[in-house]
Amino acid sequence: MESSPTRQTVVTSDGHQPADHGTARLGVVCGIAAYGLWGAFPIYFKAVKSVPALEVLAHRIVWSLAFLLLLVLARHRWANLVGAVRCRRTLLTLATTTLLIAGNWLVFIWAVAHDYVLEASLGYFINPLVSILLGFVFLRERLRPWQTFSVFLAVAGVAYLAIAAAGLPWIALCLAFSFGFYGLLRKTARVSSLEGLTVETGLLTPVAVAFMVYGAVSGQAAFAAGTTRITFLLLVSGVLTAIPLLLFTIAARRLRLATMGFLQYLAPTGHFLLAVAVYGEPFTRVHVLTFTFIWLALAIYSVDTLRSVPAQPSAPG
Repeated sequence: MESSPTRQTVVTSDGHQPADHGTARLGVVCGIAAYGLWGAFPIYFKAVKSVPALEVLAHRIVWSLAFLLLLVLARHRWANLVGAVRCRRTLLTLATTTLLIAGNWLVFIWAVAHDYVLEASLGYFINPLVSILLGFVFLRERLRPWQTFSVFLAVAGVAYLAIAAAGLPWIALCLAFSFGFYGLLRKTARVSSLEGLTVETGLLTPVAVAFMVYGAVSGQAAFAAGTTRITFLLLVSGVLTAIPLLLFTIAARRLRLATMGFLQYLAPTGHFLLAVAVYGEPFTRVHVLTFTFIWLALAIYSVDTLRSVPAQPSAPG
């Protein structure tokens, strides 16, 4: 993409030159798509809730790897994948992100199957705050005054919901912190989104395959032994898992961590609406107030961010 000769060079607070407008726009589109798909995930996991969470996780891992390897071959990226595996620092980072994303997947699958969709949504409402904190601590990202005010509004809404729930929301905290650290590490890893995801699922696959074989031998597996519908749903789990994660990592490398954090609100909003409107979980005045605080915070942050973007020069003639 050609750059405009009149565009100013700006360095962000983390010391890196930001992406141009076209790259940032791609990041926003990919981020919205990723979080929108994640917002609809409870529909899928409700459909397979009769299958144990560990078995669903195993199938997500194995079929995700198969799908990603096809993408690597189709895009002629095999050499890049080998290079990522050979780099000790990159491999160590991806080994850590592998554990984080596997834990995140497992907790979310269990939560949806056991009717804790609202608490799962709370976790992903908290996650942007965790992302902003990590960006401040590790990447030296800073927020402008109105953005800071929006963060405090979001904190107030989430804290009120957590206090009103009369107990520490362990599911929410596990989801928020596991995915917050995952986003931070994947942003700093020197590997492209496709190769990184392939390595992550590849590291998990031996354990997942062993679990699937054990289930089949012991007669406890739902795959193939259950209904055709369940078998099909487990087969497509790879595509459903890999696509939003791929979109997320594309966006994470093009946007500030704080921006990614606020885009995250799209996913828990989907979870929240599904929990209340479709699955019949209680919708109280506490939830109304929390929802209002969070979306007001998002509106303030978004408006302030749009106002801060410099206007692009018009194209000649």
